[in-house]
Amino acid sequence: MLFDYQLDFRTTDFRQHPELYRVGKGEQGVLLVEPYKGEILPFWRFRTPAVARESSEKIYALFEAYLQHHDFVGADMARKFLQMGFTRARRYANHKGGKKYDGPVPDDKKGQSGSHGRAELPRSPEDPDKAESAAIFKARWDEAKQHPEYLRQRVAFEERYGK
Repeated sequence: MLFDYQLDFRTTDFRQHPELYRVGKGEQGVLLVEPYKGEILPFWRFRTPAVARESSEKIYALFEAYLQHHDFVGADMARKFLQMGFTRARRYANHKGGKKYDGPVPDDKKGQSGSHGRAELPRSPEDPDKAESAAIFKARWDEAKQHPEYLRQRVAFEERYGK
């Protein structure tokens, strides 16, 4: 199910219109889909392992609550925030300051992944705190994406709304 970036994300309530949601790949839409972004983002932190542990536990609790309420879109968004906790913490573990590419992102490429012709910066010595934070989020992300009820609801969602 390809993520549809053409939707009006400022006015669309995906809890009211789950049929408009697409899982997409990876973290697509994680910072766009409301009201879930607003519910989950305040808890998303990875600065230290202790902060990452608390954050990942809170987000995983939201993930389970969404599943319990048969809200697949919310559960998938929580899964994406766990994944993003891993990927961003890994980026900061590998690149001091989290900057992976040299130079600014061209305006027409903002919000898209990849370097867009910019040179990748060399890796810094690994930051052990950020690496541990990444591992904490990775464990929760793995748990979420393999959760039997998540998998069941994902199949049901895709059957109902198409791939």
